[in-house]
Amino acid sequence: MTHATADTRFRYEDLGRLMALMTGDEKHGPAATSTLDVLWVLYDRVLRVSPGSAEDPGRDRFLLSKGHGPMAYYAVLAAKGFFPVDRLSGFGTFDSPLGHHPDRVLVPGVEISSGSLGHGLPLAVGSALGLRAQGLDDPAVWVLIGDAELDEGSNHEAIAYAGPAGLDALHTVVVDNGSATHGWPGGIASRFEAAGWSTATVDGRDHAALHAAFTAPHPGRPHAVVARVEKKY
Repeated sequence: MTHATADTRFRYEDLGRLMALMTGDEKHGPAATSTLDVLWVLYDRVLRVSPGSAEDPGRDRFLLSKGHGPMAYYAVLAAKGFFPVDRLSGFGTFDSPLGHHPDRVLVPGVEISSGSLGHGLPLAVGSALGLRAQGLDDPAVWVLIGDAELDEGSNHEAIAYAGPAGLDALHTVVVDNGSATHGWPGGIASRFEAAGWSTATVDGRDHAALHAAFTAPHPGRPHAVVARVEKKY
């Protein structure tokens, strides 16, 4: 199994140009750009998945729960060769597979259809449990959520279950742009720590810090990385 680096034509510096090809959903622009660095570091240096292994049972799974405003996600997938870059300009049009919410049936490399807040983390818990039941110990499950999704009760049930269950295949990245209505006393990481998770809180634009947090060992426990970015206005 190899990382998603087979297509080396594009670099991080190209992502802005690729995102600019997608218009019509500007209101979700901040939601998209807030995830850009996290997505790039994961697909460029961490995830063991590529266009050629997207159906391999041993692949890592990445679930985008923050599916509203998926332009950064599409740009990274295109840059890594999951589908042709020329599809980006059709984003949101009637006959394009690239909708305003990702569709796992239509977009190569997409594991779940998403956009409704609060679904991704419970699905990631189920994916980790399913891999465990099949005896597949190598694949990691990653889910990216927004801080506002932590307002949803379904996430707190998933957090409370995953820690005691020892789901060490499970990794959650919370992109924190200050969108949550309720917040959490002591910070986002404290919510996960209270349930027995390993945690790290880092600058969500610092690629070296993100990579170190993503690859930190956490034997016997799920891992949560809080990636702080500029506040959404």
